Amino acid sequence: MSVNYGSKRLVVGAHYGLRDWLGQRVTAALMALFTVVLLAQVLFSAGPISYDKWAGIFASQWMKTLTFCVIIAMLYHVWVGMRELWMDYVKPIGLRLVLNTFSLVWLVGCAGWAIQVLWRL
Repeated sequence: MSVNYGSKRLVVGAHYGLRDWLGQRVTAALMALFTVVLLAQVLFSAGPISYDKWAGIFASQWMKTLTFCVIIAMLYHVWVGMRELWMDYVKPIGLRLVLNTFSLVWLVGCAGWAIQVLWRL
């Protein structure tokens, strides 16, 4: 005879917890590292910062690659944050779907624009 002490725990949700938490920390660390690298290049450059000097910072291949990685990391970081915001505070499913879709389309558009600007330098 089996004895059941208490009710079974009902776990609901999409179970993104640890993956999203860790993803946000990793992307935040990458963005902080990028900020330090960019500030170092700006602060240690001689003379006033002009367009040519600013474009020169992003002209090297390693800086374009690092910037591309940071853009992708930032998009993931924002997507996780916005998705959690909509899931926590918007209760009507239809409105939540519209807001999630708008957020995703907006982020993809921003990614396309940022990459176009980056590789046009």
